[in-house]
Amino acid sequence: MKNFALVLFTFLLCSGLYAQNTVGLLSYNIAKSQDGYNLIYPHNQPNVYLLDNCGEVVHVWEDDENWRPGNTAYIMPNGNMIKAKRDVGATGSSPIWAGGGGAIIEVRDWDNNLIASFERNDEFERLHHDFTVTGDNTILMIVWELKTLEECLQAGRDTSTLAQAKMWPDKIVEWDPATDEIIWEWHTWDHLVQDFDETKDNFGVVADSPQKVDVNYDTSDGHPDWMHANSIDYQEANDLIVMSVPTFSEAWIIDHSTSTEEAAGSTGGFGGRGGDLLYRWGNPQTYDQGDSTDQKLFFPHDIHFIDDFLTGSNPNFGKIGVFNNRVGADFSTANIWNQEFDMYKFQFPFDGDKFGPDDFDLTLLHPVATDLFSSGLSSLQVLANGNFLICSGRFGYTFELTPDNEIVWEYKTPIRAGAFVAQGDVLEINNNLTFRLDRYPVDYAAFEGRDLTPQGSLVLDDDPLNCEKLTPTIDLSNEFDLQVFPNPADNMVTITWEAGKYVDVEIMNQLGRNMVEPMRLNGGRKYFDTSDFVNGIYIIRINNMQVSKFMIAR
Repeated sequence: MKNFALVLFTFLLCSGLYAQNTVGLLSYNIAKSQDGYNLIYPHNQPNVYLLDNCGEVVHVWEDDENWRPGNTAYIMPNGNMIKAKRDVGATGSSPIWAGGGGAIIEVRDWDNNLIASFERNDEFERLHHDFTVTGDNTILMIVWELKTLEECLQAGRDTSTLAQAKMWPDKIVEWDPATDEIIWEWHTWDHLVQDFDETKDNFGVVADSPQKVDVNYDTSDGHPDWMHANSIDYQEANDLIVMSVPTFSEAWIIDHSTSTEEAAGSTGGFGGRGGDLLYRWGNPQTYDQGDSTDQKLFFPHDIHFIDDFLTGSNPNFGKIGVFNNRVGADFSTANIWNQEFDMYKFQFPFDGDKFGPDDFDLTLLHPVATDLFSSGLSSLQVLANGNFLICSGRFGYTFELTPDNEIVWEYKTPIRAGAFVAQGDVLEINNNLTFRLDRYPVDYAAFEGRDLTPQGSLVLDDDPLNCEKLTPTIDLSNEFDLQVFPNPADNMVTITWEAGKYVDVEIMNQLGRNMVEPMRLNGGRKYFDTSDFVNGIYIIRINNMQVSKFMIAR
């Protein structure tokens, strides 16, 4: 028992020291965290990384140094990776450029071979921010499209407010990589209303036209990037698209079951309303309803249907999730609400003059509210174990939160201006911009048969035992008279405990995967064959509590 106590004391001492980690893995409670692999595509560098929960790289899709995120990447079930990127020189000198600008979407296989590519980047259009993949493996992309001063005038825009004498409203383009064809389009410009000039197009009563977009609603001081749509998602079950429109502080839902021709008008599709907005929520002031007290969204990011890697039994399944960037002067929130779609009537709740509901179902805050604040970027993911993964983009800080508001995993992107940094370096706002961080389940189809051996941390000169030192252990040695030996072990490890006591025993790796079948024991001693275990740290759980660790070292 003296040796065990010494090991425990050493671990607690090291934990105290490593609690001061400044980058990379900051904390990790393996007993409460959702196991999985984390996809990260940080700004100011070209590569897409897949990390385990210890923050170690298990796979990387590299690119040349002249490329930058544009801004999202996803892993498909077959192992293909799809990413958006842009040239490092695509800045303010480009004809169409604003924050979040992209240019190219690529489909690459697991080994980084290029399968298909699409580019939209010229004086008339530019891809930007986000894209999403449909069940047919087509890709829905957000695109800025140029509207000249003359076109804006004819549409009923008060052109005196256009500082640059042009607008870049958003459209959605659907690309089929298999055929390299555009198969569907939707344009905001086809669904406008205005009450400024009765001699121009789109004249009407804004308050009576919530399905239309007021061409004179503008919180961007006349900048051409009028909408700045920054996220898009697709719901296959109902053939719906949701997109985030942060300058309107809204989520919009449109009907994807339309043809391109129907999407340009107000009839057709399952909803019978063509490409008009089926639903909008977050700020009814955009259609002259309500007041500031009715506003719920504030420059939102990552609006999406909550369904990734979840089953219908999850209480949040099918609802809408969002990162609410500017809800407070010094804090942000992550939120979930139920849009209450009636699939039989193909409509959303509309109570008198506003779309419902009245409020969120759930508001998530960091335990220290001001530790979650990002004026842009950022993401929310609902995990299968009921936890929430939240990324604060401008600080490159991601944490996993339990329903009881406990942080059980934290990671800080270890990059300053594109260069990886060392442990102890302190990063400031915008040093390590991270658009989004997504966690994929360990049993995701893409990972089957893949080599996911940890290759080391992104942190320069990081301690390989960092994860071990940050993973808390509960000392139940006295209660169970627990001993684990030898430690380090080779091909066999022995666990002993007080005879006569029933214990539920699990042995896990640091991703939370069971190395042996969980078992109930009471004999006081159990031998475990570890000949198939690779070198590393393993966790012992007794009665669902992590109580000890051992190392395999050959």
